[in-house]
Amino acid sequence: MARRTKLTKLTKLAVLPALTLAMALAGCGDGGGETDEGAAGGESNVQLVNEGKLTTCTGLPYKPFQYEEGGDVVGFDVDLVDLVAEDLGVEQEIVDTPFDGIQSGADLNAGKCDLAAAGMTITDVREKNLDFSDPYFEATQALLAKKGSGVTDLASLSGKKLAVQNGTTGFDYAQENAKDVELVNFEDLGLLLTAVETGQVDAGINDNGVLYDWVKEKTDFEVTTEFDTGEEYGIGVKTGNKALLELINKHIAEAKSSGKYDEIYEKWFGKAPESK
Repeated sequence: MARRTKLTKLTKLAVLPALTLAMALAGCGDGGGETDEGAAGGESNVQLVNEGKLTTCTGLPYKPFQYEEGGDVVGFDVDLVDLVAEDLGVEQEIVDTPFDGIQSGADLNAGKCDLAAAGMTITDVREKNLDFSDPYFEATQALLAKKGSGVTDLASLSGKKLAVQNGTTGFDYAQENAKDVELVNFEDLGLLLTAVETGQVDAGINDNGVLYDWVKEKTDFEVTTEFDTGEEYGIGVKTGNKALLELINKHIAEAKSSGKYDEIYEKWFGKAPESK
């Protein structure tokens, strides 16, 4: 099924201090997409693919990390990237694109976006395609099924159908570990969840955060088990884009030290992150 590519602006300039706004506007001259010395945060060496915008590639829907609500794209990842956009004095703009083009680095290399924030696990393979920020979220794979289905683990799916999402670590995990199971591949999470809900498949595998969020409303379904895959999410940039990567890492660290990260986490997950 083909998906349309859409752009959703998240206009944040109105909430910036007047001085920062003036400085941001001063940097929007004939810079060819490059922030000027007067840009917010003084990040003059950060070059953007679209002038006055921090363009983010993501694959919708991936609630609560990124999804559409009231005509805007909102979510945990969106709020984190907004911290970077506000520092630069620009708007964040979301590009919805198939996940395979994100994790392969193709979208970044083609100048489709400045960064990729898509609930994306840092892996050795992906690190060959793009540069990752410091980890900002921990995840693991989980299994979703209808209550009372008898699906409790991968072994109980023998001879049955399991929904997987193309290009994801869940897809890789199922290929390696789901023996005698028919894997049914879907382009995005929304299609995968619909397949589970309508009975096209017997279960689905994906990251635990999005599945637990979904069953809050779909109470006839449950997360039956988790698999200890020890994954960490990172924000991706084009290989060699050191200036933007350093700015992203700066804001991840500052958000965690200031308590802003906990605030954003609780907003989207309903609880504070577990401390270690």
